[in-house]
Amino acid sequence: MSDQAPVRFLDARTPPHIVTLILIAGLSALSLNIFLPSLPSMAAYFRVDYSLMQLSLSGYLAATALIQLFIGPVSDRYGRRPVMLATTAVFVLATVGAILAPTFEVFMACRLVQSAIATGLVLSRAVVRDMFSQDRSASMIGYVTMGMSVVPMVGPVIGGALDAAFGWQASFVLLAVAGVGLFALVWADMGETARASTASFAAQVRQYPELFRSQRFWGYCLGSAFASGAFFAYLGGAPYVGTNFFRLDSATLGFYFGAPAVGYLVGNFLSGRFSVRVGVNRMMLMGGLVSTVGLSCLAVLTLADVVTPPVFFAMMMTLGMGNGIALPSANAGMLSVRPHLAGTASGLGGAFMIGGGAALSALAGAVLGPTTGPLPLVLLMLATSLMSVACAVWVIRRARAVGAA
Repeated sequence: MSDQAPVRFLDARTPPHIVTLILIAGLSALSLNIFLPSLPSMAAYFRVDYSLMQLSLSGYLAATALIQLFIGPVSDRYGRRPVMLATTAVFVLATVGAILAPTFEVFMACRLVQSAIATGLVLSRAVVRDMFSQDRSASMIGYVTMGMSVVPMVGPVIGGALDAAFGWQASFVLLAVAGVGLFALVWADMGETARASTASFAAQVRQYPELFRSQRFWGYCLGSAFASGAFFAYLGGAPYVGTNFFRLDSATLGFYFGAPAVGYLVGNFLSGRFSVRVGVNRMMLMGGLVSTVGLSCLAVLTLADVVTPPVFFAMMMTLGMGNGIALPSANAGMLSVRPHLAGTASGLGGAFMIGGGAALSALAGAVLGPTTGPLPLVLLMLATSLMSVACAVWVIRRARAVGAA
């Protein structure tokens, strides 16, 4: 896998195997969406409104954004391996707390602490960038996220089935078991890839302005945030649309819910196949255009009042495909603006991406009401996708101006 060191699976003296990176990122994704088909039943269990229960998604995303601001510099300072081990252990303990929570308030506290596992999203990208050049890392990130995309594809299906058979807690039991397994795998396989640093944490944070002064960093960062923002709006609004407008039960909703991940899988394959040849900037633009065209078609169909559950969720596959093409390249570009700050850049970019996602997921819940239909959600996703295209154009123009590839 690495151009710099041989990789031996289950040998912690070498860089982690690609399977380990996929599973690290995969558990982070699974913890985000496996329980979403259970939101209505969880609201009933804790006797709260759906909009309040939806905070278990938007609040989790906000906590994830905050964590990613610090995880990048911390991992640059102390290394990828110890940070991943510590946050995985915290995740397991928080998940057990969520299962046993007697009240909504206790559940939410544990849910917020669960966001520690989002470290995997940052570090899986940073490890790849530690090992490869910009275009090659975009290709490898594409392959990592292609494997990871199976998780959000099957996660809601599994979560919906578990909810129907055993109740909402079953999804969290699965997360706890997966967390224990991941801790063991990281311990056995994840060798350190970060270069040793003697700078203090404060010194690492003081390097933020070096990134902030780069227009290309902002272009990649905001492009990634807007592209993924459309998907986070979907996460926040689709359970309401499926339950209240399409009248789907939790198992059926879980089956449909993974539709964007099918497109994401295809998009990641295309990213892994063509990023080196095409370049990260044009891949980012093409991904944004794919999402925008698909969401534009869905908006027209929604205005024509011909949207059914299969049509609505099938069109979401274009959103997933666009993100699968764009995000690996946007992330690789972001990490390559200042290669010596790869972990910091990954954390900052992830914070903007997830923070924006938290706001958009909450906004998606706010714009939907008993009589609105799915149109407000579709238009919100379309607007954010258009912004991702604008950011890609900005990056291309800036790269030409400074003579970057």
